[in-house]
Amino acid sequence: MSTGLLDPGVVRPTALARANPVAKLAVALVLAFGLLLSVDIVTAGTAVVLELALLPLAGLGALAVLRRSAVLLLAAVPVAVVSALLGVDSGAVLVDLGPISVTSGSLQTGGAIGLRVVAIALPGVVLLATTDPTDLADALAQVLHLPARFVLGALAAFRVVDVLLDEWRQLGLARRARGLGGDGLLASARDVAGRAFVLLVIAVRRAAVLATAMEARGFGAGEHQGADRTWARPSRLRPGDVVVVLVGVAVTVVSTAAGVAAGTWELVIT
Repeated sequence: MSTGLLDPGVVRPTALARANPVAKLAVALVLAFGLLLSVDIVTAGTAVVLELALLPLAGLGALAVLRRSAVLLLAAVPVAVVSALLGVDSGAVLVDLGPISVTSGSLQTGGAIGLRVVAIALPGVVLLATTDPTDLADALAQVLHLPARFVLGALAAFRVVDVLLDEWRQLGLARRARGLGGDGLLASARDVAGRAFVLLVIAVRRAAVLATAMEARGFGAGEHQGADRTWARPSRLRPGDVVVVLVGVAVTVVSTAAGVAAGTWELVIT
């Protein structure tokens, strides 16, 4: 097991943590599909509550979830605020600042979009935290029979996540040392934007170098030659994996049913 994304100190070996990566990926896709069908606060809120209730089954502690979800929260809050400020006005006016206004309808829409971001991303956090990159690659190749080039690319990207997280921390320290940081909301926003741009450049350059190195070492060449691959670690779906997928389907169905019962669910794919 790797010690980066999958830290044995914070991830307990529960049934969900040991589930096949394809099963966990299927849960994430099912939840995302169900939540994308409607933008309403009841469906998204119910999904978030159910996911948080199931997190102990993933073997993740509260601190581990908070640490791994920091970027998720940073993304969800601005999206919710912008949606509330610039969304379609409906209902009672709560704040009126000329061209910008907040109504009960736009506030509810902003909350729904923010909760939907969290509900869709949480399964991805669990997947990253409880899955060894090599296990994921084995599952993609042996269970889904995806092309070798795609599998190797996914494996490389999965392993680079840890490196990018370290780069993000180092960028923050470097900017502080040069006096580019600062206190206050505006200074923090500028700091995050600057670090994000630099990290994007680093990621693109690292991807180009990694792709060249993998090509030079002949990764993925076997699929063009029709050679049969052998596997050091077989990956198969077990009955427990089916149960994990059914739990994900149940969360999606219950969340949608809650929205329908509350009268807030409305089919709109956005």
